Amino acid sequence: MRTEVTPALRLSSLSIVFPAHNEVDNIEPLVAEASHVAPRLAERHEIIVVDDGSTDGTGDLAGELAHDYAGVRVVRNWPNRGYGGALKAGFAAATGEWVFFTDGDRQFRLDELPQFVAASSQADLVIGYRLRRSDPPHRLLNAWLYKRFVRSLFGLRVRDIDCAYKLIRRSVLDAARLESEGALISAELLVKALRMGCRIVELGVHHYPRTAGKQSGANLGVILKMFREVRALHGKIRSFEARAAVEPADIGAEKVA
Repeated sequence: MRTEVTPALRLSSLSIVFPAHNEVDNIEPLVAEASHVAPRLAERHEIIVVDDGSTDGTGDLAGELAHDYAGVRVVRNWPNRGYGGALKAGFAAATGEWVFFTDGDRQFRLDELPQFVAASSQADLVIGYRLRRSDPPHRLLNAWLYKRFVRSLFGLRVRDIDCAYKLIRRSVLDAARLESEGALISAELLVKALRMGCRIVELGVHHYPRTAGKQSGANLGVILKMFREVRALHGKIRSFEARAAVEPADIGAEKVA
């Protein structure tokens, strides 16, 4: 059922971040979709395309789209920094009170974002979980192993750790001080948010097969980098918890009793 965002529920400002590496065939329809949806959701919005070292013309096309669509900006990483590096670059450029991100591969649709905005009044993060994951078997196996590994280390009990469909209060991102440069960034965000006592709402979203471009998440180098970051994060979380205990984060929202 389609969710309508009433004027009372509209956000004051929203930044939409798209990390993109070699997504020249996907970025234009994604920006067009965001430009159609965003004005209904916030008083002010911006769309940030992060060209993460693309070699297929993604960055040049994104630059053209910035001239064609109001509120579109392009952030360029060169060389490629990786998934976490792309997201951090987008987060650093974002100016909205709320920040939403999804991947540049168009495996998600933005017509489900209104229900996330509607749920934001009771949350510091609204995170998606894939109702049915449309990925090849080897990626499903990798995801299953990763989820259990992260759960065993951090006790992270969410349905879909790395679902790329998240709406986050900007103050949470500021307090979390994210460090991961690779695929671990979603787990790092969630672990730190829970340690800070943030309110998290989970909503189901549809996941579609990739129709253009090439997946890189199952690349052996990406996987190995992610597991190295997991080990490093395990130690850093302890220092983060100690720091948070001394300097509690000001999330900027009233807590629900």
